Parts: sequence; C-alpha cells; structure tokens
Amino acid sequence: MMGRIADSIRRGLEEAVAHAEGRGRGVRTHRVEPIDVKAIREKVGLTQEQFSARFGISLGTLRHWERGDRQPHGTARVLLTVISKSPKAVLRAVEG
Repeated sequence: MMGRIADSIRRGLEEAVAHAEGRGRGVRTHRVEPIDVKAIREKVGLTQEQFSARFGISLGTLRHWERGDRQPHGTARVLLTVISKSPKAVLRAVEG
C-alpha cells in the first residue's frame, strides 16, 4: 500500500515539474480571471457602504476586493458575476 502511495506522489511530482518546464502533455489548467469589483459596484451606482449592505458583503471584505488585496471566491464570485451582467434584476430580487 505504501509503495502505491509513494508511486502516485512521485508521478504527480514528475507531472508538475514537466508542466512547469513546458513539457506537460494532456495537462489542463484553469486560470480564474480577476473580477473588477469596484467597476461592478460603480456600474450599479452604489457607495461601498450601500453595496455591502445590499448584497450582504462585509464592508472590510469589499474594500479588500476593491484594493486588490484579495479576490472573491465561490458564491461571492458568482454573485458578483451575476450583478455585473444584470444589476437591475439582482437589485429587484434582493429588494423584495
């Protein structure tokens, strides 16, 4: 059992090195593009305080996103993507 685990780890490391050196074959990578949270907020026409209150995002987190210190992940990323594509529909949905 330990031998199989070690072999699997070794193969994974070899694949990672090959990919890093540009020799990887059949390797898929997924790059997540940054989201311009400030542009989304400005498109909606809300202040930071209003945006954070309306969409349930802490003001500190919103400020980190806008400064670029952090990027949103998971459901926050999905929510921001939907807001950017259809802000009026999202605002209507959260307002009642």
